[in-house]
Amino acid sequence: MTSNINTTPSKKNSNKTLKTTQTVEKTPTPEENEEFDLTRPELYINRELSLLAFHRRVLAQAQDQKMPLLERLRFVCIASTNLDEFFELRVAGLKEQVAAGSVQAGPDNLSPQEVLNRISVAAHDFVDEQYCLLNKQLLPALEQAGINFLKRDSWSKRISKWVRDNFDNELMPILSPIGLDPAHPFPRILNKSLNFIVSLEGKDAFGRDSGMAVVQAPRSLPRFIQLPSELSEHPYDFIFLSSVIHAHVGDLFPGMTVTGCYQFRVTRNSDLFVDGEEVDDLLRALEGELLGRRYGDTVRLEVADNCPEKMINFLLKHFGLTQQDLYQVNGPVNLNRLLSLLDLVDRPDLKYPSFKPSIPTCLGRNLFATIREGDILLHHPFQSFTPVIDFVRQAASDPKVLAIKQTLYRTGPDSVLVDVLVEAARSSKEVTVVVELRARFDEEANIRLATRLQEAGAHVVYGVVGYKTHAKMLLVVRRESNKFKRYVHLGTGNYHDRTARIYTDYGLLTCNEDIGEDVHKMFMQLTTLGRGAKLKRLLQSPFSLHTGLIERIEREAEAARQGKPAHIMAKINALAESSIIHALYHASIAGVKIELIVRGICCLKPGIPGISDNIHVRSIVGRFLEHTRIFYFLNDGKPEVYCASADWMVRNLLKRVEECFPIENPELKERVVEQGLKLYLEDNTQAWVLDSDSHYTRLTPEGDAAAISAQQTLLKSLADKA
Repeated sequence: MTSNINTTPSKKNSNKTLKTTQTVEKTPTPEENEEFDLTRPELYINRELSLLAFHRRVLAQAQDQKMPLLERLRFVCIASTNLDEFFELRVAGLKEQVAAGSVQAGPDNLSPQEVLNRISVAAHDFVDEQYCLLNKQLLPALEQAGINFLKRDSWSKRISKWVRDNFDNELMPILSPIGLDPAHPFPRILNKSLNFIVSLEGKDAFGRDSGMAVVQAPRSLPRFIQLPSELSEHPYDFIFLSSVIHAHVGDLFPGMTVTGCYQFRVTRNSDLFVDGEEVDDLLRALEGELLGRRYGDTVRLEVADNCPEKMINFLLKHFGLTQQDLYQVNGPVNLNRLLSLLDLVDRPDLKYPSFKPSIPTCLGRNLFATIREGDILLHHPFQSFTPVIDFVRQAASDPKVLAIKQTLYRTGPDSVLVDVLVEAARSSKEVTVVVELRARFDEEANIRLATRLQEAGAHVVYGVVGYKTHAKMLLVVRRESNKFKRYVHLGTGNYHDRTARIYTDYGLLTCNEDIGEDVHKMFMQLTTLGRGAKLKRLLQSPFSLHTGLIERIEREAEAARQGKPAHIMAKINALAESSIIHALYHASIAGVKIELIVRGICCLKPGIPGISDNIHVRSIVGRFLEHTRIFYFLNDGKPEVYCASADWMVRNLLKRVEECFPIENPELKERVVEQGLKLYLEDNTQAWVLDSDSHYTRLTPEGDAAAISAQQTLLKSLADKA
């Protein structure tokens, strides 16, 4: 008997769900197998297929007609970007395993090739649905709203002349068509770049007639062009760059006849490999690797759906791909570039209402004095990230501050925080920055900021080779009454002022002595050599967090066995680490109530009779990217609440440097539980519930029940009106 991992619409709620498929075996019950093995593969969802299912939930946002129109388009673009990264990293990694002959399976017992086969089926469905949504819903709705993408057959003579002038003046000088023959081999194709395969007839001036050429669109060019107002029939009329090239591609091959011109794009392996045992200078090694990222092994070919089979086969053969890797699309091959439309169109009525993050009223002008009065908890994006920047700025200008230490994972290209750290270093403060050069897809930006900080006089280190530094820590050492006092900021998210407006995260400002000492010890681990010291309050990956979580889960299980109330709540981005899943299964069997809010990957199956029927899993997908990590343990009536930089994955718990910090102030602890956990467990508009057959079903209010959106509630209660 088989079942499907999908989000297939039910008869009752057919327009609220979205399909994703994975075939699995029927799960036996404990009664069928008295000594049930919790390592059995049917108890686990495949990691990659679970991630792909999350991307489908993101795409489902674009199907929601209650959403503002341009925000629906934004979610199509986000889903496209997510899928690109999925192929660049996850599919690329599986292909490497297959090429190496690996048949090793994960907890779900699927071999790399089996996973690739299932990904291909699910991803093709994903892409078909994406373009169907774009062409049949979003583009017509945009046109009705006065935002139109003009097709070539609708151009007036005046528009055609304008396009001709644009091609001659803006495109022709920078395009370099490559005719394919023995003297002109197939050009190197950049990862995810827009290209055209062109079929030709006739001979050129040298008598050559290879019949094919390639035209590459420079990345510097916008993928669509706005028409001047005097030519527009709508408030906003645009023409795709591809349409301009299609219309005049013949001008690139004078004397020859173009018989076809078709878009294509290839996706390449974008993972970077640096052998820690062979590297003397991590920065220089990464700079060398980055040069090769644009031309990694190909993993996917996207091509216009009207491209002839002969030309498709030619491209597949050239790139070493199969039909399984081919995606034929009805529209732009680079959907994510449509995101720039939101900046070009001034239509607030088609976007989310703007808001202004609030600043807690307790914050005075002197942040050090305020922190001494009590811990401060910030909940982004509903509350502003500005106090964090002000904290560093005041430290940089305060003569009593002797040292500033900070970890940087992602900061953005123009980081205000980095500006302040540079000022502090130039002001003779002792500034130490742990820059994670291997923050995926931010490597180049981090290399630049590391260089800038070094030039300003800051001490810059790159953490520990082999362990990414993912912890979010900021330590300020201040002299007060002839003693050193430590002030600390710890967070669940990056020190990135832009993502702080679109990611939900917690940040804690404290001068607790034990926490300050723990953070000091963690920085010592990152900047020098020596054995790790035992921490008093914090849990840390890769040393104490994994075991600390399992101990706390087992403690709840033991309480349940003794007939005491036992309860675990957690909000994380991903759950994939098998021993954590084992512990949760054991706790569920013991009778612990377990409520999990898992945004993306979830390899655990809830609701299996006798095994995980005490476990409930939901995913929240909404306006903001859910990024907070919160762990709650009832602890025999003395609840423990932690926030962390780490998810429950192998890489976070065992292969990275992460911090997990307690929320001990009773008022702040209650706030985290009520606003960060319970409110999300009550959400019935943006929640997707996972069942024992691995289906995700989107919740809707039942009957007369009030609609509850956790994000919307927090916006109303915490943020200021714009």
